[in-house]
Amino acid sequence: MTITDVGGMTITDEDCLAETLAFNEKFEADAASRPARGPVPSAATLALLRRNRLGADTPPVRLEHGQDRVVAGGVKVRTFVPDRVDGVHLHIHGGSWAFGAADGQDERLWRLAVEARLAVVSVEYRLAPEHPFPAGPDDCEAVARWLVEHAATEFGTERLLIGGESAGAHLSVVTLLRLRDRHGITGAFRAAHLLFGPYDLSMTPSQRLFGPRPRLSNTDSLRGAYELFTPGMGAEQRRDPEVSPLFADLAGLPSARLVVGTEDPLLDDSLFLAQRWRSAGAPVRLDVIAGAMHGFTLFPLTITEREQRRERDFLATACR
Repeated sequence: MTITDVGGMTITDEDCLAETLAFNEKFEADAASRPARGPVPSAATLALLRRNRLGADTPPVRLEHGQDRVVAGGVKVRTFVPDRVDGVHLHIHGGSWAFGAADGQDERLWRLAVEARLAVVSVEYRLAPEHPFPAGPDDCEAVARWLVEHAATEFGTERLLIGGESAGAHLSVVTLLRLRDRHGITGAFRAAHLLFGPYDLSMTPSQRLFGPRPRLSNTDSLRGAYELFTPGMGAEQRRDPEVSPLFADLAGLPSARLVVGTEDPLLDDSLFLAQRWRSAGAPVRLDVIAGAMHGFTLFPLTITEREQRRERDFLATACR
């Protein structure tokens, strides 16, 4: 593994760059076989993506280890509880706030639960466009508060962690800010693990300049996702700290690990947020994956296996 330190961030996995870039090229070449999302997905495309975010006809595998529950006055969650539990990880799935599901990553979440000795609670938050902002954040906030109050009795520990990928990373930060600002809760969550999140919904330079390349995410798809999630809002309204956490006061937040690829339109979001998080006084680790596109952890790549190992180690260490 090649690692380069550059101005407070770590460029990782340069030894995998050829494999990663080759995968990116193939992904673009295969674009015609995937549902065309466009700026605003059609109802049929949205339904397909909700079954499987990659557009395949085969739905994700549901494991018997996962348990569906309803908590916090009516929010659905999916829990994974191994034999030994050292902490509880609140997981918030990605999917542009409009698709994805709590049962969309059973295999990955069960593996994380077992290897990191964590009870994993994944939130089935309400999705746009049927339930635009603030419905999704409301659900995540409710489950986070439920964990603060009930984790000890439900899972035998008060050591809480939070994190997610893409839209789930955004919702994780929003949830921490809501706990602090609305309920005076700080310190309950020991760490945040944030994968390639959008933190400025008015669009950072890397988002605006990425263009139409047919990756898992691009300028047009991001713009469409923001319109579904925050319909009728203009750029200035989307800079509200309750919508775009990059503009929030980040004081009192826990330590964090941010991960993003060099070929991700959301690259600037993680770079900027890491700097602001660090300036607010909390420890931050920023890993930038050489050549990785948005959502790379969904694919069977060497960098995916490495990243899952690093995530496990970070979360397990945060519970000690």
